[in-house]
Amino acid sequence: MVSRDSGSTMQHTIDRDTLRLSGMLDVRCTAELRAALYGLMETTTGDVRVDLADVESMDMTTLKMFAVANRFAERHGRRVVLQHCSPAVRRLLHISHLRWMIPVEPATGPPNQPGS
Repeated sequence: MVSRDSGSTMQHTIDRDTLRLSGMLDVRCTAELRAALYGLMETTTGDVRVDLADVESMDMTTLKMFAVANRFAERHGRRVVLQHCSPAVRRLLHISHLRWMIPVEPATGPPNQPGS
């Protein structure tokens, strides 16, 4: 397991094929997030999971980056799958019409933490 905190508004941890994110995902952390995600794709096989359970907020730049990463993965027979999306992230995916470009695991049960 690798953990990073560069002082930005985002933190990430890598555990096998899963990139666990927390904090605020916006244009300020896109380069770091892209490097972490593509680095994970280089070192694993199969689908890559992105756990958003501890994400406070996300902007369109981040969603577009996930869509591009998934398109890249699909060209190699893989996917980038979002997990534990908050209702706000699901709404943004729907409104932006990116929902059809990014696989999202279905919501199951209550959120991981109160206030999520």
